[in-house]
Amino acid sequence: MQIRDSRSTDLDVLVAIWRRAVETTHDFLTTAEVDGFERRLRDELPRAAVRVAVGPDDEAWGFRSGLGGDVAMLFVDPAVHGQGVGTALLDDVRAPILTVDVNEENPWARDWYRRRGFVEIGRSETDGDGLPHPLIHLRRVTPP
Repeated sequence: MQIRDSRSTDLDVLVAIWRRAVETTHDFLTTAEVDGFERRLRDELPRAAVRVAVGPDDEAWGFRSGLGGDVAMLFVDPAVHGQGVGTALLDDVRAPILTVDVNEENPWARDWYRRRGFVEIGRSETDGDGLPHPLIHLRRVTPP
């Protein structure tokens, strides 16, 4: 596996990975919410700083976006869950402090980040769009 910067030709594949991952892990979202998030993702992803985990044939397996230590998004294709793709995407961040928000309704993600050294530092009643999906704010201080 390698991690590389995203390319303009990656958009459809990354959106498809996002959709499969969300449909697997975000069962609290309605189809209308997922559709709306997907439309916005298509608009915003090309302007974001995105790193892509790829297999030996440059097939995208997952991606992370964010600047510095802020992990804005991290999604892995469910077909390769449990194979270290997400951890590799986190390890690719070159910042001593990492932060990420996860949906409170997604205990799998909360546990996944906890196993990688993240601790809860706060909570918001709504998500970034003001929808009633509480967020848990997490932080990890990476040892020097």
